[in-house]
Amino acid sequence: MNNYPFFTMDDFDFDNKCVYLRIDINSPINPITQEIMDDSRLNSYSETINELSDSKLVITAHQGRPGDDDFTSLKYHSRYLSKLMGREILFIDSLFGSSVDYAVSRMKKGDIIMLENTRFYSEEVSINFNNFNIIENTHIVKNLSKLFDYYIIDAFGAVHRPHTSLIGFKKSGPMIAGRLMEREISMLDKFKYSNQRPKIAILGGSKVSDAVKVSRSFFEKGIVDYILYGGVAANLFLLASGKNIGKRNIDFIKNNNKNYLELIDMARNLIEKYPEKIILPDDFILNPSQKNITLKDNVPDNELLADIGFNSIEKFKDYIKRAKNIFINGPMGMYEINEYSIGTREILDEISNSSAMKIVGGGHTISAVNRFGFRKYMDYVSTGGGALINYLSGDSIPVIDALIENKKMFGD
Repeated sequence: MNNYPFFTMDDFDFDNKCVYLRIDINSPINPITQEIMDDSRLNSYSETINELSDSKLVITAHQGRPGDDDFTSLKYHSRYLSKLMGREILFIDSLFGSSVDYAVSRMKKGDIIMLENTRFYSEEVSINFNNFNIIENTHIVKNLSKLFDYYIIDAFGAVHRPHTSLIGFKKSGPMIAGRLMEREISMLDKFKYSNQRPKIAILGGSKVSDAVKVSRSFFEKGIVDYILYGGVAANLFLLASGKNIGKRNIDFIKNNNKNYLELIDMARNLIEKYPEKIILPDDFILNPSQKNITLKDNVPDNELLADIGFNSIEKFKDYIKRAKNIFINGPMGMYEINEYSIGTREILDEISNSSAMKIVGGGHTISAVNRFGFRKYMDYVSTGGGALINYLSGDSIPVIDALIENKKMFGD
C-alpha cells in the first residue's frame, strides 16, 4: 500500500480489466471551427493513459458549461487525444445507455473508448450533492457502475466540484487517484509544508476573490511569509488601503464581483492584520497613455492600471531573490499586449533564475510562462485553477474526500 490516504495506481493490476478514467481536458475552443486551441491539458494525461495500455479503458470528461461558446461535444477531443497518444480512440456520442453497453462489451485488451461530454447531462451538475443516495441513484452511476472493475479519477482541475462523474462511484468499487492527481498533490504539498524560508506567493490576474481567499488562508496558517500582488488583485488591496486607483479600475472590480464590498472589507482586514507581509506595487503603466505613474499621483479616471511599473518590478525582484519557495498565480498586468507585458515577463524571468522551488498555477499564468519561454525553468506547472486555490487554501476538497472515504471502504 502507498503512503497516501487514498488509492493510487500502484495499488492495483489493471491488466485486461475494464477501467473508468475521469480526466479534465476542458480546453480553449475556437467557437467557429470547434478546434482545440491549446492541448496542454490533453498532453498531461499521457502517463496515466500509457500506464493503462493493457486495460480496457473508457474515458469520461467535460467541456465548457451550458450556454457557453465552448460547450461542445468531445468528438474532437477524442480525435486530438488519439493523435497525441498514437492510439485509436473510439468516440461514443452518449455517456450511458445501450450504445455504451454494447461498445464496452466488445472491448478487447488495449482498446480505448471516449464517452460524450458529462455536462450534457443534468445529473452531472444539477442535483443535491449533499445527499449521496441521490448521486448513487442517478442514471449515470447506475448505468456505468455495472461496467467497470476500477474507477480512476485524474481530473485534478475539477476536484473542488462534487459532480456525479467525479464522486458518484465512491461505493461502486475501488476509486483511485491517477498519476496526474498524485503528482499534483505531491508537488503542492511540497510547497505547502516546506520549512525552507522565506516562502512567497505572487498573486495577480483578475480573479480577486481567489486572491483574497488564498491570502487569508496563507497568512492565518503561516504557509507563506510574504505575498506580492499584481494585476487587479493589487488594485483591490490598494483600494482597500485607501488609495485612489481611478474610476475605470474601481468600476472593473465592481462590475466583475457582485460581492466587491465584502472583498474590499476582507482585504482591508488582511492589511490591518498583516501589514508587513502584504507587498503592493508602487507604480504602474497606464492604458491607453502608456505613462508610468506612481501612487502619489492621481490616477486618471479614463485610464487602466495595465502593468506594474519599473520601481515595483525591482521591489518584487528583491523578495524573489531571497525566496526559497515561490508560488505564482496570475500575471502582473495585461501581458497579452506587448506594451503591458514587461512586468509579467520580468517577474517570470527573475523567478526562472531563482534556485527556489518554483510552482506555477492558473490558466493565464501558464499562458504567460509558455508565451515568454519560461516553462522549462519552473519546477512544476499545475493544471488546476480553482482546484489549485482551494487545495492550497486548505479547504475541504469533495473529490479528494471521496477518494479517502473509498480507500477506507475498499482498503482491507
